[in-house]
Amino acid sequence: MKYVKPLRLLGDALKTKVSVPGRFLGLDVGDKYVGLAISDPSNMIANPLSVLLRKKTNIDLMATDFQNLVKAFSVSGLVVGYPFGKLNNVEDVVTVNRFIEELRKTERLKDVEYTYWDERLSSKSVEMMLKPLNLHPVQEKTMSDKFAAVVILQEYLDYANRYVNTEPAE
Repeated sequence: MKYVKPLRLLGDALKTKVSVPGRFLGLDVGDKYVGLAISDPSNMIANPLSVLLRKKTNIDLMATDFQNLVKAFSVSGLVVGYPFGKLNNVEDVVTVNRFIEELRKTERLKDVEYTYWDERLSSKSVEMMLKPLNLHPVQEKTMSDKFAAVVILQEYLDYANRYVNTEPAE
């Protein structure tokens, strides 16, 4: 895995010599779960995908899951939610950094680029939307993680597409 700046991730996907650029996988990394979202083939809309159970002992299994997702959805990059800013919690920063480093060490995603995107308030905004549904706490938590990944990925796609679409044509 290789870190790239946010706009480069989309730029690299658009520069590939294929008819359809790769899609993006959004990640909301937590202590217990990793929420996943996938972009549509045009990289305009984020859709909820799944939630992976996260344990210290299952990073190899998770790396295999990510390998399978990269193949199945033609993923060209990961957009990882990151708690930027002064309001961030040091524990959250450590959680995300540790997860990415462990995933990199497996060396199963060597050709996959990733970038970080601001996740502040993504989980909170989703929790506020889900609260009126009165879901079971476990169901609410997994849905919250999955849809937080959607928020993270959609915000990235909106920003990146806005930037790419305003650049002058060559």
